[in-house]
Parts: sequence; structure tokens; C-alpha cells
Amino acid sequence: MTNILLVDDDEKLGSLLSDYFQQFELTVTHALRPSDAFKTLELSSFGLIVLDIMLPEMDGFAVCKRIRNTASAYQNTPIIMLTARGEVTDRIVGLELGADDYLPKPFEPRELVARIHNILRRHNNNENSNANNTTNTAENSNTDKRVRQLTSSNIHIDLIKEQVRLDGHPIELTTMEFLLLTLLMKNPNTAFSRDDIMNNLRGIDADLFSRAVDTLVSRLRHKLHDTQKVARFIKTVWGKGYSFIGEVEQC
Repeated sequence: MTNILLVDDDEKLGSLLSDYFQQFELTVTHALRPSDAFKTLELSSFGLIVLDIMLPEMDGFAVCKRIRNTASAYQNTPIIMLTARGEVTDRIVGLELGADDYLPKPFEPRELVARIHNILRRHNNNENSNANNTTNTAENSNTDKRVRQLTSSNIHIDLIKEQVRLDGHPIELTTMEFLLLTLLMKNPNTAFSRDDIMNNLRGIDADLFSRAVDTLVSRLRHKLHDTQKVARFIKTVWGKGYSFIGEVEQC
């Protein structure tokens, strides 16, 4: 069973999802307030957080920002944000702050389950995910079936375990950061525009998320100890987009 933390002030929704998720081997801990959520995160481990935007005490954006900026065991826990009206600005801000996905309200519980399972497959790097490598590989693209590892002079990506090592040390990336780094390293020295990146990562209307792409690149650079002025890995190609510098071995 995978533990899911739901942060939403709707008691009825929490009860509904708790009952529905059981058939998919997901257990729900429901926090009605952000303060309760942070206390719960300190005491228990969760595979994923479902976070509503409209909350008492502080909104979901502030909660997401605090989770991502706090040095803790739950800092890189995947987050799905629930947007009350599906507003484009809500989605942009959520992605900028480090959310892995978003789902407009009202939603079908089965769709939320599908999104949770999709993120967990990409995120989990434990023994259970290794046991399911064959299944996961079959769900990847034809390229992923052939390419299992990407290696540059300082970065190594294991596409099967979905683990990244920088200068020999493991680093934690969010789902979007992992997908972006993989995209760039599979196509070294190729400039990707903001539209290219969003279309490859999500297949959504990329022109709506230009600011989100820039923030995503910035977060990834920070974790790679990279800077725009002295780029080790990700170069800004003015007027075109972003590219990965150097040679990459694919095997």
C-alpha cells in the first residue's frame, strides 16, 4: 500500500477518496489544514501529496513552496495540485513552485488515481520499482526500450531506476526536472524552445507556460550546481531556447 497525504478542507472529499483509493492499494491520510499537514509530514512518510489550492491558514501555493524549500525528508515528495477552476494562471504558478502535476476540480476520482500511479512509477526508486522494471519499460517509448542509461562527463542517468548521479553522488529531482534533464541529454547540443520543452514533457499548450519552463530550467540548474553565466551542462541559446552541452553516451 502507498500512503497518500490529501491536504484539503473538504471533509466529504477526504472520506470519498479514502474509500475509493483502497481498491487501488492507496491509503489516504487527510489533513484539513496546512498546519496539520506539516505535522503529519514530520511524523510519517508519504509516497505523494494531493494538495488543494484553496485552504485555510495559507493557500496551496504557499504550502507547495514551503515543502520544496524546506530541507527535510519530504522535500522531493511528488505533488499533485487541485485547482478549483482549472485556471491557467493556477497551473503556471503550481508548476513554477515545483508541483509535478495538476488536476482541475471537479474531477473523476479514477483520473486522479491514474495520475498518481503515473507519477509514482516515475518517482519511486526503491526495490519495488526495480521488481517492476519489465512492466515500466514496456510502458516507455521505443527509445526508452533501447536506451537504459545516459552518461556525460559528470552526470549519469539510470532510465530504468530513474536515478540521477552528479559527480558520483545521487541527487533528488522532481518528476518534471527528471523529464527535462532526460530530454536534453537524449538530444545534446540541440536547442529546445519553451514550446518544444512543454510539448515533449506534457503535450499541452506550451505557449501558456513559458514562465513555467524558465523556472523549471532554473530549478534544475540549481540542483546541478550550474549557472547561466558559467554553464556546466545547460546552455541558454539566445533566441532559440536551451540545450545540453557536450557529448552524451547512450546505452
